[in-house]
Amino acid sequence: MSTARYSTDLAGLLLRVGDEAIRATADLRALVAFRAAAVRGRGRPVARAALALIVLLTIAAAWFPAYLPGAAGSPPGQTRFTSGQAIVLLPSAYLGVLVISIISAASSGGGRELLARDQGVAFPVSPTTDHLGALVMAPLNIAWLLQSWVVLGATAFVIGPHNHLLAAQVPVLIWLFVATAVAQLVAWLVELLRRVRHGVWVLRGVVVALAGVAAAVIVADDVVPLLDRSPTIGVILAALHGSQGAWGPWMQSVIGLLAMALTAVLLGAYVAHALARRVPRDELRVESSVHSRRVNPASDFVATLRIDRAGVWRSVPLRRGFTVLALLPGLVAVASALEWYMLNVLPGLVASGGALLFGVNAWCLDGRGALWRESLPVPPRLVFVTRVVVLLEVLLAAIVIALLLASLRAGTPTVAQVVAVLCSTLVVTFQVVSGSMRWSVRRPFAVDMRSARATPAPPLTMVGYSTRLALATTFTGMLFVAASSVAWHWSVLLAVPFLALSLLRLARTSAAWEQAETRSRVVTSVAS
Repeated sequence: MSTARYSTDLAGLLLRVGDEAIRATADLRALVAFRAAAVRGRGRPVARAALALIVLLTIAAAWFPAYLPGAAGSPPGQTRFTSGQAIVLLPSAYLGVLVISIISAASSGGGRELLARDQGVAFPVSPTTDHLGALVMAPLNIAWLLQSWVVLGATAFVIGPHNHLLAAQVPVLIWLFVATAVAQLVAWLVELLRRVRHGVWVLRGVVVALAGVAAAVIVADDVVPLLDRSPTIGVILAALHGSQGAWGPWMQSVIGLLAMALTAVLLGAYVAHALARRVPRDELRVESSVHSRRVNPASDFVATLRIDRAGVWRSVPLRRGFTVLALLPGLVAVASALEWYMLNVLPGLVASGGALLFGVNAWCLDGRGALWRESLPVPPRLVFVTRVVVLLEVLLAAIVIALLLASLRAGTPTVAQVVAVLCSTLVVTFQVVSGSMRWSVRRPFAVDMRSARATPAPPLTMVGYSTRLALATTFTGMLFVAASSVAWHWSVLLAVPFLALSLLRLARTSAAWEQAETRSRVVTSVAS
C-alpha cells in the first residue's frame, strides 16, 4: 500500500482535505484584508461603526429579552404573551431560519461573492476559498441578521435571566451556522443542476413539485402538525439542557450540531469544486443569444426605454430575483391566510426587495456601456425618466403578482381596505424609487451584473440600504393598516403628502443628474 502523502487511502484523503483547508483559510484572510483595504476615506470609520453596531445589536438581542415581562423567571403580571407560549413557536422559528436561508442563497446563485468574477481573472482563488468567502459574507445581509436576532431574542425570552443564558444560546448560535452552511450547500447544488444538460427544466420541475406539496399541505390544514414534528425541536432541547445545567446532554447536542456544520461545509466545498468545472449555461445563453431586429423606435423615449428594459430582463440575477420576489411573499401570505388589512405591509416588503436587486445602484446596469450611452444625443432628463419608469415597472409588476396571490385566502375586502392597499402600493413604490435613484446618483458602484451572484453594492452598504428601506416602508404600511379601518377617503388623503414628497425628491435628483459633473462622476464610477 502506498504511503505517499497524496495516496488514495483515507489518510491521504484527510491530508489533502487538511492542506486545502489551510490554503483556503489563508487565501480567505488575504481576500478579507483586500476587501477591507478597498474601503477608504470616510467609509472606513463608517464600516467599523456599522460592524460594531451589528455586534452590539446581536448581544442585545441575545440578552435583553430575558428581562422582558412574561419571560421565564419574571414576576407574574398582566402580559398577553408568555415564555410558555413562545417555547411552542421556537422550533418553527429555527426551521424558518433554515428555509429562508436556503431560498435566499439558492436564488442568488450560491451566495455572495467575496471576490468579483472579473477580479478573479487576475487573482484566481480556489473554489474552497470561494465557498468559505460566501459563508463569511452571509451574515452581512439584513434578512439573515433580522431572523438571527429574532431567534436569539426568543430563546432568551424562553430561558429567562436567572439560568445559564450563555450556555443556552450556544446551540442556537451553532444552529445559525448550520443553517447557513446547509443553505450554501443547497445553493451550490442548485447552481450545479442549472449547469448540466436539461438541468434547468429538472430544477423547474422540482420547484413545481415542492410548490404542489406545499399547497396540498396548506389545503389539508396539516401545517401545524408538521411543524410540531420539526427536527429543530432538538435545538430548543439543547438550549433547555444548557439552561438547567444538564451538561451531558447539552454537550452531546453541541457536538452533534458542530458535526452537522462541519459536514455541510466540507460537502459545500466539494460541490463548489464540481461546479467550477462546469460552464455557467444561463449566463452564456444570455450573452450569446441572438435577438431579431426590431422596428425603429418612434421616439428617443421609446429607444432609451428599450435599452433600459433589456438591461434588466437580460440579467440572470435580476430575473431570478424578480421571480423569487414576486412569488415568495405572496405564497407566504397565502399560507398565513393574511386578512386584507394586513396586506398593506406586503407592497413595502416587495418594493424594498426589488430595489435591492438593482435600484439602489440603477446605473450599474450600463456597466462599460455607460460611456457609449453618455455619448448619445439624448437629453439627460430623458435618460433619468426612462430609468425611473423601468424601475417602477419592475416594482409594480412584482407587487401586483404578490398581492394577487395573497388575495386568494384574504377573504372579501371592503372598499376602504381595497383603497388602502392601492394607496399603500403607490406610496411605497414611489418612496422606494425616489430613495433608490437618489442613492444611485450619490453613491454609484461598478458592478458586473452579468454574474448570477452579483449584488449592486458592497455588503455593508446593502445592509444600510435594506435597513432604511425596510423601516420606511414598514412604517408607511402600518399607517395604511390603520387607515383601512376608517372611511376610504382617509387613505387617499394620507397618500397625497407622501406622493408629493417622493415626487419632489425625484425632481431634485433629476436636477442633480442633469449637471455634467454629476453625470461624469456616475459614468466614470460604473464604467471603471
